[in-house]
Amino acid sequence: MKSLLAVTAFATGACLVLGVAVTLAAHHAHPPGVFNDTFSEVQGAVKEVRWGPPHVWVMLEVKSAEGELQLWPLEAASPSALQSMGLTSSYLKAGDTVKARCRRLRVVEKGKDNDCILGFLKGSDGKARDWSGNNAAVPADF
Repeated sequence: MKSLLAVTAFATGACLVLGVAVTLAAHHAHPPGVFNDTFSEVQGAVKEVRWGPPHVWVMLEVKSAEGELQLWPLEAASPSALQSMGLTSSYLKAGDTVKARCRRLRVVEKGKDNDCILGFLKGSDGKARDWSGNNAAVPADF
């Protein structure tokens, strides 16, 4: 009986440790140096919003200087972080015109160079918020 109890206690402890380790490994931070230190500002129409863990994605269609439409995938914070700021999955809709300030990838292949970590986003209601989850104050020049 003692050995069964010891095995059960060990298995339970191992499951708890493994569960915590897997959960912590599931969330990631971007490695240093991957994103530019400066921000890019873009304005365009929301094509799609992917509201689900681990991060919300806003797919933005932006006209280039040449007049062609480009897709800008903007990675925001988690749904729960945005919900704690009062944002819901219905805040942005396809077709909404928004302004965004984000940090772009440094070195990537052509066609993927618009991927951004979203900082601030001004919705069609004119209200700007920090979509990075840091709850930072909106800069005066945004």
